[in-house]
Amino acid sequence: MKLKSIIGYGCSAALLTAVAGCVGTPGEKPRVAEPHAWSAPVTTSAPTWPAPGWWGGFGSPELDTIVVTAHVNNTDIAIAVARILQAEARTRVVGASLFPSIGFNADAALRGNAGNSNVTRSYGVGIGGSYEVDLWGRLRANEAAAQATLRASTADQSTVALSITADVVNNYLTVLSLRDRLRIARFNLANARSVLTTIEARVRAGAGTDLDLAQQRAVIAGQEATLPQLERQEFEARSALAVLLDQPLDTFTVTSSSLSGIRAPRVKPGLPSGLLTRRPDIKAAEERLAAAGADVQAARAAFFPTISLTGTTNLASTALTSLLSGGAFGYGLAAGLVQPIFEGGRLIGQRDVALASQQELVASYRAVLASSFADVSVALKAVETLNRQAVFVAEQQRQAQIAFRLADARYRAGATDLITLLDAQRTLFQAEDQMAVMNLQRLQASVGLFRALGGGWQAAPTTTASR
Repeated sequence: MKLKSIIGYGCSAALLTAVAGCVGTPGEKPRVAEPHAWSAPVTTSAPTWPAPGWWGGFGSPELDTIVVTAHVNNTDIAIAVARILQAEARTRVVGASLFPSIGFNADAALRGNAGNSNVTRSYGVGIGGSYEVDLWGRLRANEAAAQATLRASTADQSTVALSITADVVNNYLTVLSLRDRLRIARFNLANARSVLTTIEARVRAGAGTDLDLAQQRAVIAGQEATLPQLERQEFEARSALAVLLDQPLDTFTVTSSSLSGIRAPRVKPGLPSGLLTRRPDIKAAEERLAAAGADVQAARAAFFPTISLTGTTNLASTALTSLLSGGAFGYGLAAGLVQPIFEGGRLIGQRDVALASQQELVASYRAVLASSFADVSVALKAVETLNRQAVFVAEQQRQAQIAFRLADARYRAGATDLITLLDAQRTLFQAEDQMAVMNLQRLQASVGLFRALGGGWQAAPTTTASR
């Protein structure tokens, strides 16, 4: 008999070990092909990876203040922080299942029959506890999934903060650029009116015609029409900035008036593999994949028996004064095992849902990585091509200024016709406005690169145990 028991226990232990091994562990991250180098040129004489306060590289104290205000007041960031708090609370709820639960109860009863003066009073207090043995790792897997979800929520908050910061910087730069363009448009309007004065003098002297006057007045009207358009765009950009800072528009102001004092910070990316720890959206996708692996583990563990231990201690008496006497004390201990036999496909369905969710998140993780590598390459290319383009736009502006001065002088001297002056005037106006737009595009390309590189964010080191 003893031999049979020993054999039975040994077989049971072997079976439990084998079954527990079938439950499995969360899957590893899928391997994704990473580029060995960036396809776009990389600046060599620049810091590697952005600094956490990368917007300070633009050299604007006002911008620094505005970004800090956005980090404090922005509603999207506040929503993301609230989601972290929710994830933390869920993690505590799930983690509590790993520990025993203890409850207290008390009761009092009054019993008697109608027409009978005999009344029985009874009192009782009790303490009960229960604990589920995590034999198959289901509870531990649930906790691991909750922890990974919490880390994903934290990374999501960083992603939101990075996006909001980039939007704030871009809107601030747009406001200043539109103010530059307004100043240029007003200056060009003044030049056009000066030319009109010259034409009017020539008409009075008999050297000009009414056609000359009409043509120049059309130029002036076109310049005047540009001003309201630019004013509206500046107001829209300033309004968008106020919304990002959660500030009332009627009191929100931007004191700077030009991009002339703003410099484009320089940065170069490290190796493409380093991007995996530099972008919070990659970290969030990675942690959701880890959570899905843990969910699969928990779903598989649900097929196996649930073992629970319960214990109760109670005090009961018909007299309140004797409730605490030794004779009123009682206790109970029990162990229970529940083995799922027929669930109508529910457990299989839950497992299949978890597996399908994991497959979905694997695809999402790959998509995030591919998009991230492409973002950096595109941003690098934008910085490089806009820098080259700016050289030619600056030269175009310089030559247009020379051409206008020469055409204006020759027209005043009667050495050239009005058509030549009008062409030179139109070319100058376009070149100066294009230069202002180019300055904005170069600065915003730098913002795009900082954003693509993770904006100074870096994943905290994780240990195997925490994963």
